Amino acid sequence: MEGARLAEEVSVDEAYVVEPKDHGWDGDPRFTIAAIDLGIKAMTPVRFAERGVRVHVLPATATLEDVKAVNPDGFFMSNGPGDPATAETQVKLLRSVLDEKLPYFGICFGNQILGRALGFGTYKLRYGHRGINQPVMDRRTGKVEITSQNHGFAVDAPLDGATQAPEERYGRVEVSHVSLNDDVVEGLACLDIPAFSVQYHPEAAAGPHDAAYLFDRFIELMAGTRDGRTANLSKEPVDSVHNPIDRDAAQQGTDKTEDKK
Repeated sequence: MEGARLAEEVSVDEAYVVEPKDHGWDGDPRFTIAAIDLGIKAMTPVRFAERGVRVHVLPATATLEDVKAVNPDGFFMSNGPGDPATAETQVKLLRSVLDEKLPYFGICFGNQILGRALGFGTYKLRYGHRGINQPVMDRRTGKVEITSQNHGFAVDAPLDGATQAPEERYGRVEVSHVSLNDDVVEGLACLDIPAFSVQYHPEAAAGPHDAAYLFDRFIELMAGTRDGRTANLSKEPVDSVHNPIDRDAAQQGTDKTEDKK
């Protein structure tokens, strides 16, 4: 999987729309988002549609002009296979979206792409995180959620509190979620632009559903951005909710280089 560029191979060739009215929503759509299909799970646009969000699913090769053409309130990047170090096209697109101050939410591969767009590296885990019983702490609330995971790469970002993004124009960022097994980064939250992401799967169709609130968090972010309220996803920096274990010790058995494993 190291060095593999696969998102374009599994993505749709043509855009399509998932409408809220087809998934139990009574009324006009509340928001519209552009979702980049990097290997998207079928339930992801459904989870949005159930909440009144119209989803334009776009191919992995979509441009900023394609995104703007659907007049979105928010932007989403999905899960998908491959090495995030090969996703230069998607990283470039996301940076353009962040520069537009369009709210962003990413899942799995979308989390790694946000990390790289902010200037952090990614690395390959030796064994990866697999299964439907992976414990993660939401450091914003201190709550532990049981999550569905299937990832072999992770973002290399500082765990302790807010830090300046290496791409400085994006301001401060913090690790919002962390694995309780090995302290691997499981989520990022930008504090000065409207963007966040998680490494796991809140859309899991068979469960667990502990993380379903993340779709609502994105809706809140879009609403706040539209209404001119703060874009911050955390009212104060994350630091002491989880006492991190020795990260080097936790990653024994992990192959790690600065950018590519």
